[in-house]
Amino acid sequence: MRHIFVVSDATGRTAELVVQAALTQFDTTDVVVHKVQYVRDPDEVIQIVDEARKDRGIIVFTIVIPELRKKMLEEGMKKAVPTIDILGPVLTRLTDLLKISPMAVPGLFRHLDEAYFQRIEAIDFTVKHDDGRHPETIPEADLVLLGVSRTSKTPISIYLAYRGFRVANVPVVRDLPLPPQVYETDRGKIVGLKIRPERLLAIRQARAERLRMPQDSDYVDLHEIRREIEYSLDLFRKIGIKVIDVTSKSIEESATLIMETIGLRRER
Repeated sequence: MRHIFVVSDATGRTAELVVQAALTQFDTTDVVVHKVQYVRDPDEVIQIVDEARKDRGIIVFTIVIPELRKKMLEEGMKKAVPTIDILGPVLTRLTDLLKISPMAVPGLFRHLDEAYFQRIEAIDFTVKHDDGRHPETIPEADLVLLGVSRTSKTPISIYLAYRGFRVANVPVVRDLPLPPQVYETDRGKIVGLKIRPERLLAIRQARAERLRMPQDSDYVDLHEIRREIEYSLDLFRKIGIKVIDVTSKSIEESATLIMETIGLRRER
């Protein structure tokens, strides 16, 4: 039985992933991986090296604090315990290349990792809540977008999701009530999207042609489009929400304006 001690001054996830990835290249199950986290004291380093020597094991470590990294290498050499420093050589070469010293703050990668998974969760939430789906959890959104068809609700939602915000978008259809959950949502999180009728007509005509839809339908009738927009604006006034004009704006511009309007200033 072989023993590998994965040691870190933070969670040890980086070192553990490297070890597990390397072990897949070996056809053996006779390996015990010991994970030692949040090592911040030289005495802890000495104790870990002693345990590894007793088990005839090796140490794989990710330590960003220079003194502890040096102590680990010295103790390993003194006690004939093989040590593998994963981050040390990279930090040294980057220091030479960038001409600056690393911050030596344990756990920074964990914060990046958490932000990544928050972003993935936001994207998953947003996709599930596209076009009025799953109305029962609309109040859990960071932002709710309302607007008639083809006012860029979906692309704006996805853009904001990549910024880490959970977004639900709900279509406004004339004479069709909104899901009741919209009215249960904090008004400060809801934004209505408006657009000039002529611009919306052009967008819909292009889509209708692409999908080979009838060109004489209400969907591409300017009079009906004006009625739809008037209905949506009246609805927005009744609900008491802020409204953004997306007529001549790109997706990025609209999303940024929405964030500024309702105070979504943080990036998750």
